[in-house]
Amino acid sequence: MNIKGFKVNFLGDSITEGVGVVDRVNCRYDKRLEKMCELSKVNNYGIGGTRLAHQQNASEKPRHDLCFCGRVYNMDKTADMVVVYGGVNDYIHGDAPFGEIGDKTPATFCGGVYFLMNFLRENYAGKPVVFMTPARCCYSNVDDLAPSPRANKRPDAKPLIAYVEVIEETAKQFDIPVLNLYHKLGLDPHDPEIAQKYTSDGLHFNDAGHEFLATRLCEFIESL
Repeated sequence: MNIKGFKVNFLGDSITEGVGVVDRVNCRYDKRLEKMCELSKVNNYGIGGTRLAHQQNASEKPRHDLCFCGRVYNMDKTADMVVVYGGVNDYIHGDAPFGEIGDKTPATFCGGVYFLMNFLRENYAGKPVVFMTPARCCYSNVDDLAPSPRANKRPDAKPLIAYVEVIEETAKQFDIPVLNLYHKLGLDPHDPEIAQKYTSDGLHFNDAGHEFLATRLCEFIESL
């Protein structure tokens, strides 16, 4: 797919906001994609700490509770394309239940994914929508191979791969293409050399990591 000249909305969390990037204006992944694909404009709706699903209890930082499903209403409706990149905060510290496929409200993670995809399909009808899954992470005391140990997590919390699979499975219902960064990004911060070269902390990408991510996203879009 050729998106030259497109105006693109990017909805995301701290990675989309650019945490870990020294030169956000030039090196953040959406700005790199703008140059790579000759886009007319990028609208960045990244807010650090935010989750797709609603939070059950107020967070210490109210900004973290500005979930994707609430903020999607405020995006530019005239955009030609939407890219959504999130889910890792639902895994790490979101207190909404994981839920199950078939949920349709943002009260659970599964329901939040459905709600968001359904909204985008209805409000950006005929326009391309792309989701990116969380990538591998090894951050603070959180290892993506196990459920997050944070105290506020629900009993049905799962390893990160389960959140990735919900995004992929739900996307099939809406014919939304998904770039699976967990399997296809090619960067695993469990490797100390990879973590140092491409991330700032094992979760957030640095400038080099954003270039790597933008290249993968560009290749994926061009393949559609």
